[in-house]
Amino acid sequence: MTKDITDAGPPPEASLKPNAIGFVDALVIGLNATSPAYSVAAVIGPIVALVGIYAPGVMLASFVPMLLIASAFYYLNKVDQDCGTTFSWVTRAMGPWAGWLGGWAITMTGVLVVGSLADVAVTFFLLAVGLDSWADNDVVRQVLTVLLIVVMTAICVIGIDVSAKVQNVLILAQVVCLLAFAVVALYRVYADTGTLDAIDPEFSWLDPFGAGGASLTGALLLGVFIYWGWESAVNLTEEVEDSAVAPGKAAVWSTVLLLVTYVAVAFAVVAYAGTDYLAENAAEEEFIFALLAEEAMGDWDWVVLLAVSTSALASTQTTIIPASRTGLSMARRHALPAHFGHIHPRFRTPDVSTWWVAGIAIAWYLVVYNISENALFDSLTALSLLIAFYYALTGVACAVYYRRQLTRSVPDLLLIGVGPLIGAGLLAWLLVESVQDMADPANSVTGSDWFGLGPPLVIGIGIAVVGVILMVVRRLTAPAFWSEHPSVVDPALVDGKES
Repeated sequence: MTKDITDAGPPPEASLKPNAIGFVDALVIGLNATSPAYSVAAVIGPIVALVGIYAPGVMLASFVPMLLIASAFYYLNKVDQDCGTTFSWVTRAMGPWAGWLGGWAITMTGVLVVGSLADVAVTFFLLAVGLDSWADNDVVRQVLTVLLIVVMTAICVIGIDVSAKVQNVLILAQVVCLLAFAVVALYRVYADTGTLDAIDPEFSWLDPFGAGGASLTGALLLGVFIYWGWESAVNLTEEVEDSAVAPGKAAVWSTVLLLVTYVAVAFAVVAYAGTDYLAENAAEEEFIFALLAEEAMGDWDWVVLLAVSTSALASTQTTIIPASRTGLSMARRHALPAHFGHIHPRFRTPDVSTWWVAGIAIAWYLVVYNISENALFDSLTALSLLIAFYYALTGVACAVYYRRQLTRSVPDLLLIGVGPLIGAGLLAWLLVESVQDMADPANSVTGSDWFGLGPPLVIGIGIAVVGVILMVVRRLTAPAFWSEHPSVVDPALVDGKES
């Protein structure tokens, strides 16, 4: 018998704080979770090295699968406002095994990236205030990074409303700084006062197929994942006003605003620096902005450094949100031990799962960083595998979940079925391309092989294997979650009618 979608079992003893934040707060958190300034700084050099002046076009093309998957998040959230998002939806649509793996992928993305984001936030802040010697000291950086993670985790625990206020300040500082850089860079291009080989921008740069071939594929692999994180808004669905609609809208609008930001900054960077300079310094990754800031803004370079710092700082906090709330959702459904589902009686936040995510992230950061800083960068590269996996899974789940509604109208077929499936297919293709690329040790930051493969692929495989082992152990020791059966959306529920 098909299980009713609204049957989620008995309510928990404590719940997340409803109506704690509004649409704008959710939108800001979705934007900050992607860490726009840090993300574009990290990929602009490597993308230009691959496709030259067509970097803005790659940013545009990379947006397409993200928008299609954002549509899946919007429609799935309409009928299931569960903070576990992908975990909950995939479980209901495709069963507990697929759902558990989707939840595991989300939680592990937080573990892999939080330490690196905090490290970047600390490093760029120290550079912005002139403490370069501190930034060069590994011990100082690691201590400050750990302290920052602890502080941002505490803010997450104290309350989502407090988190939202912090995020509003950080996104404002970040956007103002980025726009200031873009305006100054473009002004100097047209005034012919730049210090590098400037190029007058052209609309033809928006052609994503201008470079073509394998270079386009490699650039898309980088471009797609700078959009990652916008779904953090949907993980807050139980805490947002108008929870059935607002979080999904925030996710969709986040991707659109990110597109505008990325394309604008890409135009400014390519125009001011020129392709040769960016390609030559591609290995600098996020530090390319430190170089460009000094070139374009002179003594005001701290503005851009501060933008990257606030970007990484904001994302340090918001990246904890999806992982912790997915852990909460999994615990409520008995997919994880019950203590992960504990909610702080005063702050109404998932305190146990939040601190667990932070603790594991700190341990990962310290262990991997002390193996080598390059190994830390390789662990970030492994993120692409996890992200592509759970985004694609969500796109497929949307079509399966709504399968009875797809033939009701052309918009339903396109927006709920075909669109998410195309997005999932594109991400699956990029996932396969990523695996092939990561298999070659020469494509890793460390340049060495682990077990004959590139370190990022080994890390990705290791996380997958650990996830499968933990899932099987949980199935054998606490099988309650595995009694759930796939369900289907009743079209009447979507329309807000009684079924």
